[in-house]
Amino acid sequence: MEKIRIGMVGGGEGAFIGAVHRHAAALDGQYELVCGAFSRDAGNNQRTGDSLSLDAARVYASWETLLEKELKLPEQERMEVLVIVTPNHLHVPISIAAMEAGFHVFCEKPAALNLAEAKSLKSHLDNNNVLYGLAHTYIGYPMVWQARQMVLNGQLGNVRKVYVEYPQGWLTASEETSNKQASWRTDPSQSGGSGCMGDIGTHAFGLLEFILSQKVTHLCADLNTVVEGRRLDDDGAALIRTEKGASGVLIASQVCAGEENALKIRVYGDKGGLEWQQMEPNSVIYRPLGEPYRVYRAGGGQPGLYDEAAARCRTPGGHPEGYLEAMANLYTAFAKAVRAKQTGTAEGVPGLTSGIRGMAFIDAMLSSSKSETKWQAIPDTE
Repeated sequence: MEKIRIGMVGGGEGAFIGAVHRHAAALDGQYELVCGAFSRDAGNNQRTGDSLSLDAARVYASWETLLEKELKLPEQERMEVLVIVTPNHLHVPISIAAMEAGFHVFCEKPAALNLAEAKSLKSHLDNNNVLYGLAHTYIGYPMVWQARQMVLNGQLGNVRKVYVEYPQGWLTASEETSNKQASWRTDPSQSGGSGCMGDIGTHAFGLLEFILSQKVTHLCADLNTVVEGRRLDDDGAALIRTEKGASGVLIASQVCAGEENALKIRVYGDKGGLEWQQMEPNSVIYRPLGEPYRVYRAGGGQPGLYDEAAARCRTPGGHPEGYLEAMANLYTAFAKAVRAKQTGTAEGVPGLTSGIRGMAFIDAMLSSSKSETKWQAIPDTE
């Protein structure tokens, strides 16, 4: 079985997420990186291509040239999937051009700069026989799937309360002039209308809706810009309500000094509760009502795991798996859909629906934070 050929836009020297995608895509041996346009800086672009042992003729000066030249290659040689790891403002134009050219797209989140942009992708996806995947990495963790199945199978009973938080500390001080990532992530022209909520709040929101298998219908938000001179929010929170009557709190902040990447969710029903945190990803704590709490652990052969979680474990219990493996699970599910010649959304991979939901969340957060009205509805995007 031949490997699926991928190209990449973005992810050159100095970028964080490009290397993560390349490692994750390679983990299960399903993909081969054959081309790229890694940076607008020619030297950076070529050095990146050289470091990845790519044919110099397939290290392109721009994403436009990449699409043009790859289409001219014989079908058995050209790339099949385009991975987009650029700043946010390029996600939509590159995605549209790639889909119209007949290439599958695997894109970093968020899907777009705003809700209207995200919705504009739908017709292009519907009209072309391609797949669209979105890198909400945390959905790839086995124990996130365990938590989801515990909710779906009634182990918690009727869900009443949910708390999801995502504190980081890397933007506690002004980093915009010395840190490339901080520079574009706090630039409205490249990042969109929200900084912290667009960057990590969308992860918290997506995780919440995925585990609960419910939509958030209303929220009451407060967004803050803590660091003087910063152009986008770096901190925020929201009260939320879901379609089945649960309530809760969502918090995201990048100015929590000393925090690393502390995404965490707690869900409570009338029969019990659960807890999962990204920095201890192999465990789900289960607290059944009136019984001692217990811990489910990731790993092959571990007791109590649902099939959906067990299928995403690669190693025996006690052998930690983490962030790269979580993203690799998304890539492997995407590869399965590519090989099956599916279109639209790959099973087990967040797709355009998730991308549109994320942008609807951001729109509602921005509107609510600016409004004197207590609650803001999140529009139904389906």
